[in-house]
Amino acid sequence: MELQGASAIVTGGGSGLGAATAEALARAGVQVVVLDINEANAKAVATRLGGTAIAGDVSEEAPLQRAVEAATALGPLRMAVACAGIAPAARIAGRNGPHDLALFERVIRVNLIGTFNLLRLAAARMTTNAPLPDGQRGLVVCTASIAAFEGQIGQAAYSASKGGVVGMTLPAARELARFGVRVVTIAPGLFHTPLMDGLTPEARESLGKQPLFPQRLGRPEEFGAMVLAIAANPLLNGETIRLDGALRLPPA
Repeated sequence: MELQGASAIVTGGGSGLGAATAEALARAGVQVVVLDINEANAKAVATRLGGTAIAGDVSEEAPLQRAVEAATALGPLRMAVACAGIAPAARIAGRNGPHDLALFERVIRVNLIGTFNLLRLAAARMTTNAPLPDGQRGLVVCTASIAAFEGQIGQAAYSASKGGVVGMTLPAARELARFGVRVVTIAPGLFHTPLMDGLTPEARESLGKQPLFPQRLGRPEEFGAMVLAIAANPLLNGETIRLDGALRLPPA
């Protein structure tokens, strides 16, 4: 897909995988709208890239609609990348009783509904784009997790939310194919994001030994590179791509 002069939205773009993706897209000549619930982070990344910052919760319609409008003002909206997510751990039947229902609902709302919220609003706008020479009008990249396939103990809510993202990828791609809009999901393994910075160096080293090769944590820029690779290859559609160094998560 030709990206030069196009616009893109990256949710969760204020840090981690989202920030790296925004940076990769900006280097490719894309005008990026960075949406994050942390306004300061969104502004910092957008300022660094010469992009636009939007603060808001991905599960709410208004901030996503603002992001779509802001992106369209910069150029045709050709890409949307859903990176926003949360991953609280809780057991279904723990020492303090059953899993908190509100927490489960919140995880589903942010990770699954938030992803669908971007997908529906961005795709609707992309269908109005003039087609590129190969017929493409846009691309939506969703973020799942290998926990969608090998969820660990304490990840029931997180795995359910990411499994939902995987499950809607193909039907979304099938529906939007007639408009020339692709939908692809990336399922990352263990990446060195700000969440990992809260661990001790020993703990990070231990986690980094779990992938078969390379035996290290993934780098956010490698996620951004995968997004660009998907954009460059029009045959990638309706698929979930594991980005994990052949890691298979153990039960705990």
